[in-house]
Amino acid sequence: MSITWNAPVAPRDADSASPAPSPAVIAPAPSQPPRPAAKVPLLRQPRAQRVLLPLLVGLALIGAWQALVVGMELPPYLVPSPALMMKTLFTDWATLGMALLVTLKITVLSFVVATVVGVLISFVFVQSRLIETALFPYAVLLQVTPIVAVAPLIIIWVKDPTASLVICATLVALFPIISNTTLGLRSIDPDLQAYFKMNRATRLQTLVRLRIPSALPYFFGGLRISSGLALIGAVVAEFVAGTGGAATGLAYQILMAGYQLNIPRMFAALLLISLTGV
Repeated sequence: MSITWNAPVAPRDADSASPAPSPAVIAPAPSQPPRPAAKVPLLRQPRAQRVLLPLLVGLALIGAWQALVVGMELPPYLVPSPALMMKTLFTDWATLGMALLVTLKITVLSFVVATVVGVLISFVFVQSRLIETALFPYAVLLQVTPIVAVAPLIIIWVKDPTASLVICATLVALFPIISNTTLGLRSIDPDLQAYFKMNRATRLQTLVRLRIPSALPYFFGGLRISSGLALIGAVVAEFVAGTGGAATGLAYQILMAGYQLNIPRMFAALLLISLTGV
């Protein structure tokens, strides 16, 4: 029987032990500058499109108009060229400029009066459904009545020419203010209305703190419509009045240019009316 003896293994000293491998250190990647944002072409920008596209179409139409007049040799008393129209605008600016100021004065006055009167009528309508039901059809009747049929009576009744023209233009611009503001004053949150009633708010407090803030978007929409109608009413009233003298508007200049076959001046006055409306 053989006995095998194994020598004891001495324990390793801590200092003589081989060091553990250190973890690998990954070097950070070199920082790259941020890429610049891709530049959007000018014609694809929404703001530029709203300006450039109508401008390009207008320039194309003016160029076609000029080419047709020159190519077909149309006489100026039929269709003037854009170049002749602009020349007449600068030549007759003393007359057309004063007429433009008169038309602008009537337009602004009628717009302000229509705004004030329309808002006050809307405040009355919103106080009671019975009042609105009884009076709103007359506001609609006033809107659908042609101003050309009413203007001669107003001009006869009102001796002052400017006041009569302002009244005629106000009647045209009044209805959008009434309808939009009344709709906005009615379009309030029912929960907020119940909250105001629960706190026993007065009619004035409800109107000022609840109805008017809710009606502002509708009110400004009515202002946009009414501003254009005020200019239309002013021009139509000037056509119907047909008054001459120093305080004459663009409509009277159009009438006189038509009588004198001064078609370039007529087109220049029409251009000023169109730019005023824009």
